[in-house]
Amino acid sequence: MTNTNEQLEKIRTEPGFIAALDQSGGSTPKALLNYGVEADAYANDEEMFDLVHAMRTRIMTSPAFHGSRIMAAILFENTMDRDVEGQSTADYLWNVKRVVPVLKVDKGLADESDGAQVMKPMPDLDALLQKARRKNIFGTKMRSVIKTANADGVNAVVDQQFDVGRQIIDAGLVPIIEPEVDINSPQKAGAEVMLKTALIENLDRLGEGQLVMLKLTLPEVDNFYDSCIQHPNVLKVVALSGGYSREEANQRLANQNGMVASFSRALSEGLNAQQSDDEFNAMLDASIESIFQASAT
Repeated sequence: MTNTNEQLEKIRTEPGFIAALDQSGGSTPKALLNYGVEADAYANDEEMFDLVHAMRTRIMTSPAFHGSRIMAAILFENTMDRDVEGQSTADYLWNVKRVVPVLKVDKGLADESDGAQVMKPMPDLDALLQKARRKNIFGTKMRSVIKTANADGVNAVVDQQFDVGRQIIDAGLVPIIEPEVDINSPQKAGAEVMLKTALIENLDRLGEGQLVMLKLTLPEVDNFYDSCIQHPNVLKVVALSGGYSREEANQRLANQNGMVASFSRALSEGLNAQQSDDEFNAMLDASIESIFQASAT
């Protein structure tokens, strides 16, 4: 089988979760600060990205980080363009770790309208998708945010996600559609009801064999997204941590049957640049194991 078929089968059938290593320009300083790297440690963006790549390389090359518990990893474009131990990052992940490489493709969020933030335009998306194919990337991820139970905003987010998703499918990649519901929204449960309706309507419009993954906020009602998990066009439904602590995110996730984690901040919680390799690897191993167990329900 080709790598793509092997990777598809891994995500479809094997246990594990998705490691989100895709903090980009705006969120990188915070990710570095959480890792114990102060802003005065770098003078410009190039130095900042060198430092964050060193952090990600330390995570990816750790013996704790392996395809036996991690099914895929989401990368920022800058990370995809770099190497890990002499191979392109995507090739290292698959060839050495048996972790499926995924690329974040969105360019950030537009201003809020109708209680939601759609994605900014992506005029260079086709070129990026072609580059991703050349780099042996399996799929993509793109994020929007829903803040209130406003049907116009929810539908705008989901319709845009699926429009771009079809473009990604046509390019030969599997899109992760991420309409995040803000965990601090006072209308979170109501927004989730509207979101599920919009998701099912859009999933039903996909053709046979057009596969997507969904990345969703952990819901207020357990097993709320069962109908999405069981939909024939859905390869996998994954959960974002959304600002919950790792402990709370794991607790909520353990109550969702068939949903697995795709955590970013919750994955790296507790990791620090000043830790010895033994301390770092032990902390990462404990984090990965807790998220793996919560994903196994």
